[in-house]
Amino acid sequence: MAFPTWQSLPAMFFAQARQLGNQPFLWCKRAGKWESLSYADTASQVRRVARSLQALGVAPGDRIVLVAENRPEWTIADMAIMAIGAITVPAFATNTVADHRHVLIHSAAKGVIVSTTTIAERVMPAALEAPDLAFVVTMEELPIAQRIAKRLVSWRDLLEAGAGRPDDLDETIARLQRSDTCCFIYTSGTGGTPKGVMLTHGSILCNCLGAWHLLKDIGIGNDVFLCFLPLSHAYEHTVGQFFPMTVGAQIYFAESVEKLTDNMVEVKPTIMTAVPRLYEAMHQRILRGLAKATPFQRRIFNLALRLGRRRMEGQRLGPLDRLLDLAAEVLVRRKLRQRFGGRLKAFVSGGAALNEEIGLFFLALGLRLLQGYGQTEASPVVSANPPRKIKIRTVGPALEAVEIRIATDGEILIRSEAVMKGYWRDEAATSATVRDGWLHTGDIGVLDSDGYLQITDRKKDIIVLSGGDNVSPARVEGFLVLQPEINQAMVYGDKHTHVVALLVPDEEFVKNWARHAGGSPDRARLAEDTAFQRALAPAIDRVNAGLSAIERVRRYTIAAEPFTMENAMLTVSMKIRRHKILERYGAALEHLYK
Repeated sequence: MAFPTWQSLPAMFFAQARQLGNQPFLWCKRAGKWESLSYADTASQVRRVARSLQALGVAPGDRIVLVAENRPEWTIADMAIMAIGAITVPAFATNTVADHRHVLIHSAAKGVIVSTTTIAERVMPAALEAPDLAFVVTMEELPIAQRIAKRLVSWRDLLEAGAGRPDDLDETIARLQRSDTCCFIYTSGTGGTPKGVMLTHGSILCNCLGAWHLLKDIGIGNDVFLCFLPLSHAYEHTVGQFFPMTVGAQIYFAESVEKLTDNMVEVKPTIMTAVPRLYEAMHQRILRGLAKATPFQRRIFNLALRLGRRRMEGQRLGPLDRLLDLAAEVLVRRKLRQRFGGRLKAFVSGGAALNEEIGLFFLALGLRLLQGYGQTEASPVVSANPPRKIKIRTVGPALEAVEIRIATDGEILIRSEAVMKGYWRDEAATSATVRDGWLHTGDIGVLDSDGYLQITDRKKDIIVLSGGDNVSPARVEGFLVLQPEINQAMVYGDKHTHVVALLVPDEEFVKNWARHAGGSPDRARLAEDTAFQRALAPAIDRVNAGLSAIERVRRYTIAAEPFTMENAMLTVSMKIRRHKILERYGAALEHLYK
């Protein structure tokens, strides 16, 4: 079976809805019970919302910001916006007021759709300052909504009003082209100012084609996806929402990360996309459980791990080992798969680099784990390990319809329909990033003899946490050095769960503290003084109060001396040299995670 060619995402969705009709599509747990919307019911609600948005004055090309947790209304709103030729602008529910202000104003949003009171409390103040914003749609009854001087429309009214309006949606959809922009995904750029990545219908559909080719060998059909990463993230937006649509799958929206394991047992997903942090957490949970097991259970588990790794490395098992491996399959691997629902065809890891040992751990225990690589600017998946030939230390070969080239300086270049149209209102950044049709990723890598890509370094400084979130260190550092107690700072955290910081205290602060505390002003000694370290805590608290959750500095340590040109930690232009600082303080920063 070939992957169909559609002109737009709405054309794809409505084609699937006509074919699949009453098949369950979107699932959400309400009052302790899983409830579903069929493809047909979802399509009906998309039409209603689309017609009401048109009545609110939304025209093709207008931007509508969407801020909500994962839920059926998210997908319905996303499809309705795109179906009338408008552009969805997903925003993270965890954004600060300042983040929302930037997105609303920079995108010149015509409207914003929000869900809960908690989210609205951060969106509404920003909405007041957005000059182009004409209306706010609230998915739930929000008391705060009455305090905003914008046109307010409830989700219920949107659905009811749309039921009786004329429907010319099919004609509108027929005019959509693959090259039309369908969404902006805001991502942090140099200096921390988020840029709006313009993705087209064709770029996302191209990515879905690549995912289909990747997974077709293990069977696509009657699939169940468990969606828990934010749909505002390019990874989940494409792979967790649109790809399941293209293969007629069901999507379950997980209750929360805390309930994810329970949800997996209930839902029994067949394919699950996640970030490395999930696999790290599952790995820790399994090892904690193993510590409480009987000696025999530990021995058989370690046997399963050892023999599984030998098979992964291509070693041949002898007759006795084959018998032991069969026992390990029954006593360990099969039971472990049941803990994840028992039907998993594959875990897919993306959004950040996966620790090789974590990958080998799951593969040895019989769980197929496919590591991939991508960027928001590529819609986002670029490459992934194929199920039949996994090299877990790599991120696999290029997806179908994607070309990878390694530049002379080692930078990874991408060419594909999946590459973004550009950055919204930023021609300079677009021209610098996409040159002669090639996306310059800012990452360094090599291709092996099989065409598998291995990422060896990160050319740009953006920190990618193990949960897949991007953090601009320059942005956080900028807030830190504004504090009177802090002169210089470097933020650290790539592949970790959170960020930490290395601080150089202000000279006057050092002298004043030493005078009043009766201590020594010697910086090397102060770096080890716990009382002095605690004295910097108020400055960190002030900074964290203005940052989003993923940007907050959880722990910090103090440098023994300032960053200078003399010690090679500053450039001539007074920029910090991260690699030089890490040569000296890397171990101390890593120690903060222990």
